[in-house]
Amino acid sequence: MFQLTEDQIISRAEQAKAYFTDGYNCAQSVYMAYADLFGIDAKQAAIIAAPLGGGMGRLREVCGACSASFLVAGLAIPCDNPSDTNAKRDCYAMVQRLAERFREANGSIICRELLGLSEKKESPTPSPRTAAYYKKRPCAELVYISALNIGKELSGR
Repeated sequence: MFQLTEDQIISRAEQAKAYFTDGYNCAQSVYMAYADLFGIDAKQAAIIAAPLGGGMGRLREVCGACSASFLVAGLAIPCDNPSDTNAKRDCYAMVQRLAERFREANGSIICRELLGLSEKKESPTPSPRTAAYYKKRPCAELVYISALNIGKELSGR
């Protein structure tokens, strides 16, 4: 698909983490780090991925960073023809590999489990991004891991 070097993959993962620490949500951060490969600018990428943050709009379901890697998989293996079962199969296979890599590295793909939360959903109002927030949340590292995973997939690793 793409001939990304290990250094390029790491650079994109670091960029994803930087986006997150700049205030973008987890999904935006991962998606923005790879969108340019598909001709999507950063602003449009931020708009597309925004609803997936916080485990789908702070519902704390599938991790937004993980979900964003699935969006990138959809760009890499487009399924625009409803009768193209091979494309669907290949895209779904990539999503399943991404989910498994993420689960192996982190124990789950579910946001609330990754954050140790008992509530299924929270207020739609995002938490203020303070030093304490970044210290107690593993999200920046989850963004980094997800960005590494999709980079490896795109490069056939």
